[in-house]
Amino acid sequence: MTSGEVAPTDLTPPEAARWAARAGLRLPGDRHTAVAATANHIHSVVSVLRELDLGDTPPAGAYHAGQETRDAAV
Repeated sequence: MTSGEVAPTDLTPPEAARWAARAGLRLPGDRHTAVAATANHIHSVVSVLRELDLGDTPPAGAYHAGQETRDAAV
């Protein structure tokens, strides 16, 4: 993030409108508040996910469907 940019958790409705305009999106005035709230919520969820310690978990590309062993009783 460069100086002058707003952190996503601080995104206000006017900033949401400005970012939408920068992206070339038409955002009606009655949607600014909802878009800002949604962006702030997404940022809070992603922040929690970033804190997870995945340790030795292989990337999704390493998974091959059908190769798992079925050794648990249900």
